[in-house]
Amino acid sequence: MVDEKTYTLIDGRKIAAQIKEEITQRVQELKQEGKKVPHLAIILVGDDGASQTYVDHKVKACKEVGFHYTMMRFADTISEEKLLKHIDQVNKDSDVDGFIVQLPLPPHISVERITEHIRPEKDVDGFTNRNFGSIVSKNPLLMPATPFGVMELFKRYNIETEGKSCVVVGASRLVGAPLSMMLIEHGRATVTVCHKYTVNLAHFTRQADILVVAVGKPGLITADMVKEGAVVIDVGTTRVEGPQFKNGYALKGDVDFTAVAPKCSFITPVPGGVGPMTIASLLLNTLRATELRNP
Repeated sequence: MVDEKTYTLIDGRKIAAQIKEEITQRVQELKQEGKKVPHLAIILVGDDGASQTYVDHKVKACKEVGFHYTMMRFADTISEEKLLKHIDQVNKDSDVDGFIVQLPLPPHISVERITEHIRPEKDVDGFTNRNFGSIVSKNPLLMPATPFGVMELFKRYNIETEGKSCVVVGASRLVGAPLSMMLIEHGRATVTVCHKYTVNLAHFTRQADILVVAVGKPGLITADMVKEGAVVIDVGTTRVEGPQFKNGYALKGDVDFTAVAPKCSFITPVPGGVGPMTIASLLLNTLRATELRNP
């Protein structure tokens, strides 16, 4: 039994709900001022179940905050060239402020080519090279949604990052790499990035005041790998199947929560931690994109 008094649980659902309330209020203000209501376009290719679920959540979130949205679905047999033409149409649509192509894509379609075809000012996932690079500028544009969500959790829980030793486990373009840049540039932290080639991972994680893990390996981080009083952010979400679970499966993080939590000052659960913040950040980016294009 985990003693919940020894740590603060970082509630991503609660913070995401607060952000949605703030966005809803801003949308109402935009309407009252006669200004443009944000419009998000979503492209889904194929019938992947997880992708469909993610898209459904994004559509629901748009409805909750009062955004307009356009949903575009295509078979997984669509050619790359045809998909690029549809992206061109959305790029040229002056009413669309934000635009995402749900990943993953079928193997015959280049993710990089598709991503780079989206106009940076509409790229509310923050995946284009221009938006990725803007992280280290004094005026970042649209930042990658999941890392943006993590930074927002630090802010709203008053977790100090300046001068802290931060270790990011996972160096992906989606989470680890941009988050490490944000922590350095905006969080003023001292950052170490570890990945699958890192030798003696525990040596690094034990030194972390703030430990962020985003690799998709359930239970990778055990209690002996964590410093007393550390802040632990678990971005990993893996579906683990088994007869012991009520629904036949459970979502597991990269951190052994039960064992690690008592050593922490703050920790995120899985699910309910970072996950809800990704969609909240997507909404924030869409609102920002609208206001940048319609001052």
